[in-house]
Amino acid sequence: MSIASFPLVSVIIPFMNEEKYLSEAIESVLQQDFTDWELLLVDDGSTNGSTLIAKDYAAKYPDKIFYIEHEGHINKGATVSRNLGVEKSKGALIALLDADDTWLPQKLSIQTAVFKSDPSIEMVAEASLYWFSWCDPSKEDILIPVGVQPDKVYGPGQLMLNLYPLEKGDAPCPSALLVKKSAILKVGGFEESFIKQYQLYEDQAFLCKIYLNCTVYISSACNNLYRQRPDSTVYWVKEKGHYHVVRKYFLEWLQAYMKKQGLQNKEVLKLLKRALLPYHHPLVYRITHILPQAVVQYSKRLLATSPSKV
Repeated sequence: MSIASFPLVSVIIPFMNEEKYLSEAIESVLQQDFTDWELLLVDDGSTNGSTLIAKDYAAKYPDKIFYIEHEGHINKGATVSRNLGVEKSKGALIALLDADDTWLPQKLSIQTAVFKSDPSIEMVAEASLYWFSWCDPSKEDILIPVGVQPDKVYGPGQLMLNLYPLEKGDAPCPSALLVKKSAILKVGGFEESFIKQYQLYEDQAFLCKIYLNCTVYISSACNNLYRQRPDSTVYWVKEKGHYHVVRKYFLEWLQAYMKKQGLQNKEVLKLLKRALLPYHHPLVYRITHILPQAVVQYSKRLLATSPSKV
């Protein structure tokens, strides 16, 4: 294949035992109105019918869909699988799609147009539809926009000051992204230490590296459906009470990353110090944050129950 015939977009779907949802994700790529893509199905050691589903699609569309696995068909985690997909990709743009999510047909055409309109942009992120109705039509789906002003370009560091995990604005989902391959390589790819329970923050680790080093366009469009599942990593980590263990791990990783990279953004470092306070100095945190809040709540209850003076 000559360079001229390389696709513009490489879509990467890592999967591990997702036979219930994988076909739906793949079909949503096939239904895109933008056709200059390749799809890399990265098998992360599946032990059920997922492998056969992926191989069947690769056989049916040999010029568009490619099956990849780790040596020995072993499980290495989502971040390692994403990096393998990036390594094998041919496109200048990388689109991430989780194996249980789906896209609407305009997703790639809308996002690739943004890159063509402004070559300085290194990542596009859009809103996501938190998809509850897939298993129960009576449940309401919720549109979650990225938590900053949309349809705007943000320079390195700016999004760190507004979005989770250091601020309150909603972060984009992996399936909502389109990223230049050069940007992924520039920041060193996905962080492979975020496995098992720490996988909860693997997307945030990657996004923070992009936010700190790249130019990002936040779109108001929404062309991805983020499936809400009770057996997802988010749910089971919180259910087992491991959320703060995982968050502490992530924040300490971010602190070490910024130090290693020589990133001296004072505003970001201030937010990071604040986020680490309850983990590194719990007594100070209780005195400066928890106690004042408790006093305010107690005062409100006291006023509400006190008899009115005439």
